[in-house]
Amino acid sequence: MDRIFAKSTLRAFWEKYPDSEQYLKTWYDTAMGSAWKTPADVKQTYANASILKDNRVVFNIKGNSYRLVTKFNFEKQWIFIRFIGTHKEYDKIDVYTI
Repeated sequence: MDRIFAKSTLRAFWEKYPDSEQYLKTWYDTAMGSAWKTPADVKQTYANASILKDNRVVFNIKGNSYRLVTKFNFEKQWIFIRFIGTHKEYDKIDVYTI
């Protein structure tokens, strides 16, 4: 089972963007119930996820309306939320420095 840091980040986002709530809850539940050991494992579950260097994975939320940037520690089964935002906000960040 994965540990996700921090669900409160997701909750704060869906309170601001209520249309994202069910999508983020589904992602959270799926991630918590998965035992992803490699980026390929993530891709088997989320074919549209973007696998980046440094164990970072970008998930499209709600048909790509929102982007969720994560950093994985596959060995410890940890997922760190690095960014959640609109597609427009995502375009302004550097996914490797957040």
